[in-house]
Amino acid sequence: MSDPLIRACDDYVVLEPGKPERLLSAEATLAWLSGWLETLDPLPLDLRDQPSSQAAAQRLLDTACDLELSPGVTLQWFAIRLEPPER
Repeated sequence: MSDPLIRACDDYVVLEPGKPERLLSAEATLAWLSGWLETLDPLPLDLRDQPSSQAAAQRLLDTACDLELSPGVTLQWFAIRLEPPER
């Protein structure tokens, strides 16, 4: 199970092969990942039971940090904190 502190992060660094890294909000990261999932046919086995690409993207955000599109071509995303947590 992933660390609950990660869910408190509102931003992600996303990496695509051949492109510079980008900083995206959690909402934009979900849309970015969902868009990539819609290009895959078939979906990875562990995501096929999800009712939509958005649900599959959310599951990936909650449980993983990469997605192999084809052999040697991988997307990656990492939760980051841009500001220190309030105490």
